[in-house]
Amino acid sequence: MKIITKTITTPTLTPVEIIDITPEIRTAAAESGLQAGTVTVISQHTTAFININEKENCLLEDMVTFLKRLVPRDGNYSHNISPLDGRDNAHSHLLGLFMNTSETIPFSRGELLLGRWQSVFFIELDGPRPSRSILLQFSGI
Repeated sequence: MKIITKTITTPTLTPVEIIDITPEIRTAAAESGLQAGTVTVISQHTTAFININEKENCLLEDMVTFLKRLVPRDGNYSHNISPLDGRDNAHSHLLGLFMNTSETIPFSRGELLLGRWQSVFFIELDGPRPSRSILLQFSGI
């Protein structure tokens, strides 16, 4: 068993953004030299998350609209009274209660074993940010 760790970064441009990181993960899997195993994809942030879903433009727009309606930015949240980093981002943390920090995906022969319609997304809930980090940890043979 071998373990390989890699970090990918991405800027985010809008307050709520869904970014397809599947190509970067596929490239890292192919470059890992591992024949089979799993990759754990983890957001290293408390206001950005990882999700597997379908990449279809209208659906992605619907997802952003849903998230904004579910927990409105302008709610009356105690966290916003004195946030640690000066950002009024309680809504982002609250949305995180419904999301995954990580996903684990099997791979074989350097290829991710995702379903036909599945893509891996980094979901920004507190943007824009100049750089966000996603950790990839490959375990395999």
